[in-house]
Amino acid sequence: MSEPQPTYLSDYRPPAYRVTHTELTFDLDPSATRVKARLHLERHPEHEPGAALELDGEQLTLKAIAIDGQPLDEDEYALTDTGLRVHRVPQRFLLDTEVNIAPEANTALEGLYLSNGMYCTQCEAEGFRRITYYPDRPDVMATFSTTVIGDAVQLPILLSNGNPVERGELPGGRHFVTWDDPHPKPSYLFALVAGDLKKVEDGFTTMSGRDVTLQIWVEEENLDKTDHAMASLKRAMQWDEETYAREYDLDLFMIVAVNDFNMGAMENKGLNIFNSAAVLTHPHTATDAAFQQVEGIVAHEYFHNWSGNRVTCRDWFQLSLKEGFTVFRDQCFSADTNSAPVKRIQDVSFFRTAQFAEDAGPTAHPIRPDHYIEITNFYTLTIYEKGAQVVRMLSNLLGWEAFRRGSDLYFERYDGQAVTIEDFVGCMAEVSGLDLSQFMRWYSQAGTPEIDTQGEYDYAKCEYRLVLRQRTPATPGQPDKLPLHIPLRLGLVGTKSGRDLPLTLDGESLGSDTVIHLREEEQEFVFTDVSEAPVPSLLRGFSAPVKLRFPYGREDLAFLLQHDSDDFNRWDAGQRLAMLALEDLIAAHRNGVEKVMDTRVVEAFRGLLATETDDKAVLAEMLTLPTEAYIAEQQALVDVDAIHAAREFVKQSLAAALRDDFLRLFEENRSDAAYAPEPEQIAQRSLKNVALAYLMAIEDDQGIELARTQFAADHNMTDVRHALTLLVHSSRTDIAEPALKAFGEAWAHDPLVMDQWFSIQVTRPQPDALERVKFLMDHPAFSLKNPNKVRALIGAFAQNRVNFHRLDGAGYRLLADVVITLNQLNPEIAARIITPLTRWQRFEEPRQELMKAELERIRAEELSPNVYEVVEKALA
Repeated sequence: MSEPQPTYLSDYRPPAYRVTHTELTFDLDPSATRVKARLHLERHPEHEPGAALELDGEQLTLKAIAIDGQPLDEDEYALTDTGLRVHRVPQRFLLDTEVNIAPEANTALEGLYLSNGMYCTQCEAEGFRRITYYPDRPDVMATFSTTVIGDAVQLPILLSNGNPVERGELPGGRHFVTWDDPHPKPSYLFALVAGDLKKVEDGFTTMSGRDVTLQIWVEEENLDKTDHAMASLKRAMQWDEETYAREYDLDLFMIVAVNDFNMGAMENKGLNIFNSAAVLTHPHTATDAAFQQVEGIVAHEYFHNWSGNRVTCRDWFQLSLKEGFTVFRDQCFSADTNSAPVKRIQDVSFFRTAQFAEDAGPTAHPIRPDHYIEITNFYTLTIYEKGAQVVRMLSNLLGWEAFRRGSDLYFERYDGQAVTIEDFVGCMAEVSGLDLSQFMRWYSQAGTPEIDTQGEYDYAKCEYRLVLRQRTPATPGQPDKLPLHIPLRLGLVGTKSGRDLPLTLDGESLGSDTVIHLREEEQEFVFTDVSEAPVPSLLRGFSAPVKLRFPYGREDLAFLLQHDSDDFNRWDAGQRLAMLALEDLIAAHRNGVEKVMDTRVVEAFRGLLATETDDKAVLAEMLTLPTEAYIAEQQALVDVDAIHAAREFVKQSLAAALRDDFLRLFEENRSDAAYAPEPEQIAQRSLKNVALAYLMAIEDDQGIELARTQFAADHNMTDVRHALTLLVHSSRTDIAEPALKAFGEAWAHDPLVMDQWFSIQVTRPQPDALERVKFLMDHPAFSLKNPNKVRALIGAFAQNRVNFHRLDGAGYRLLADVVITLNQLNPEIAARIITPLTRWQRFEEPRQELMKAELERIRAEELSPNVYEVVEKALA
């Protein structure tokens, strides 16, 4: 196989020909769907006359081709594995093509494919070229008219983008529907769904008084699992009007739930296609976390109608233009809808664990990469989550009112266009008058900036001197980094009063909470009129995606945990305090000495448990220890066994010392009220279940009985799943196996619940986890062709750190075997699940060599561009 060649941002040129209108006709058949396309084309003014027409196309069988009604001879065009070239074309013309495709053979789930008898498309990023010959790039925007033809009995529902304008019966028991989308869009936003579906319908009246019909299409057995998604959609529509003044622009908005889908959901114009896991909920089948995730995903895809659809990205290097901005928007929506502090804590906790790891690994890349081999490999946490953090920084730098004016200018100026990150940031600079040229480095530099901070209080002068130094470590292809513009929000908490102190900097009174701007490699800030010695509360609200180091003592951290007015920094102080104790215990385990619990951590947790609080959700987060994955990210070399042993020791020590407090907390938060996915109830369940986890940590009879009772009560899936996880992850096979058996038998009919059953088993810390994976791969509810199943079983096992990283390398071999198989079936999923192997250099021997050997075994295969790119970077 020839080595895949990269695409470079610097090579961008607009297309030689653009499409103004696209007419499509699909005659659906599992093995031979016929696609007729009529493209209205015209030469781009930046190109000289005489340029050949180049169209993308893969796995297509060409049946006919004509220009302006005249069929082309074979010498007038050329076909390749990647497209179609027409040698000579006029300045403006109609191109007619007819191709055959085979949806039932499409296991990659890109383009048009079959999912449980349902036809479905996924065209982002470059899937439309598997449907017909087309300039499959985001800067070609056209209006679309689509006619879908199918069997009237097997495919009673025929959907596409826009509004339905015509329907009718055809001979042979077939029927058709024609859809018209009046808004120009790139091909990646095209969608088609056909199948035996049922709908739930509602309506929304926009701020200008237009009535919009809302539909969620599902298989009949899932009709009772759509209420939450519909309510979330209506809340998102109202929030976008109130917050950004963005109104929906079609008469109809549709969501379809699909079982086989590579991503979470897709924002196709007017016809959002969702992974069923991202839209279906019911109290008995979905947890609180799933309810909140569905709400966030529904909002995210809806918000794309403007930040992604009406204004889209010029090329795929600008992907974060739509994704980073829209993630920021959905995070703000979820914060406004639920607990804002908890949302920030959860987002940052995930970000610091997963995206920081990406930044420190072999596939590290800027938010806007300068090249790629396979674009689907760049649907990453850096593009989405770091991109969102950078937009958040912009919002904080400008202030909300100016940021909103910048957003309005962006949407109004570029409506119906494909644009760049410079266009977006330029609007923010224009409305604010700020020079954001240095800020743009956030988009071009990879890696996580690190800030070393020193503080000193001068009792005589009543001054607090803060010195900050920034650096960004080298990343692949970027050894040298320039200073970034980093907004750092802070406060000073008085050690006597326990309150935020007034801040005065350079003679200006700033209140008790402010943002300082770090622009140089080193800067000093001197706060005057500081009436008492403070403990600095730095990086409040995680105001920038950086690693910040300050020489806090354990007493300082316990003090901030008790007194900091910023909920995020209170939580972070507790995490830092726990990390210091964990690092001591990791060292003790490695050195073979006795482990001793830090009593300061115990007393800090005792204080939390004794404090009256109105926000139980925040308290639940504060009582939760750092994960093993996060702890690993703080280590120079990862010792899997020492990390696991240390964390278990802390958990068990806290459980033993504070058992009565956790029991009281559990009892106080039990409730028999009817389930509702509302913030107050979610917070109560979260706190109760944190307490139950500690009570089960020492596996005494009372803790076990509480877990068994909660499991048997079957009140809601949040409580049932949590109890089942505690039982299955215990060392007691006699309580684990009966619960697993009962759950599996009760939910064998529900694919999404069975995914939970898979994950719970393969994440247990007991050494039989790998054997369970192998056994479950033959389970009738599992299929390697379904991405949800792969993530639930193989992906979940790869996060089971003590078992995936077995010293015999069997966990690595299993993952490599799956990657090799999926490389042929679904390269996109194969490239995603390989990630745990790519960080082999972070682990101690002999794990390092075992992981590297499996990567080399994968590299010896004939690889798809997706997997090839990831493996080559990992072994470079």
